[in-house]
Amino acid sequence: YKLSVSPEMDIMEYCRKEWRGNTPAAKRMRKGYEAVARKFASIRRIRGDNYCAFRATLFQALSQATQLPRWLQSEDFTMLPENLLSKYDWIKHWQLRQKPGKRMGEIRDEIKEYLILLRKKWKNISEIKHPLEKQEACDKLFKNEEEEYSLYEALKFLMLNTAIELYNADKSGRRVPVFSWLLFARDTSSNPCQLMHNHLNHIGHSGGLEQVEMFLLAYALQYTIQVYRLYKYSTDEFITLYPNDPEEDWPVVTLITEDDRHYNIPVRMCQETTL
Repeated sequence: YKLSVSPEMDIMEYCRKEWRGNTPAAKRMRKGYEAVARKFASIRRIRGDNYCAFRATLFQALSQATQLPRWLQSEDFTMLPENLLSKYDWIKHWQLRQKPGKRMGEIRDEIKEYLILLRKKWKNISEIKHPLEKQEACDKLFKNEEEEYSLYEALKFLMLNTAIELYNADKSGRRVPVFSWLLFARDTSSNPCQLMHNHLNHIGHSGGLEQVEMFLLAYALQYTIQVYRLYKYSTDEFITLYPNDPEEDWPVVTLITEDDRHYNIPVRMCQETTL
């Protein structure tokens, strides 16, 4: 049995354990971790399957949630699968986790269940006032494999919905964020149907999230995802924001990556010391 989110560990202790050598890469990683340690005291390791970007982002979002996001409150939120399937026949090829070849009605009902679960869990955790209790509730949720993976399916479907909205907005001449052009400029995702077939259906199975899909996740959740990219230490890309021009009222979650493939999370923000 693998823990989805490991217990806290001191950041520099973790760094010393992982990066002992004197290679340029190890030195850069240590510098990167030192920079993170000025802001955060601890790190929690995220289980390393192809869902780790979802796991790290959602865990951080729920850990600090104090209210239900607006998009989760809307009445037609749980009608998304029905509405999209009625317009786009190709969504019947949506790949449910470990359940290939489902019929259209089953896909619709199952995704609806996942969306209801996402709303319920977010609401319950955001209503917990005591930080320790909130943390315990998050830990408990991320030990329940069935529920955890259902939430990732919900996130994937929200990403598809966001991609369709952006694609349609661009086609009708409205302004869209730059990443949306990049998303649909790829040979493998020139439209939402291709994006689903070649990318979203594979997330969690044979691949994780690519850079441009981190933007899409951020837009779907209406969260700014701030990432310490340790191998980019001492460059402009060391701290990368998805999106890079976030809305002011979007909450921020922070992740750490050594390679843009696997993500861990920093916890316990240090008190800023002033001289």
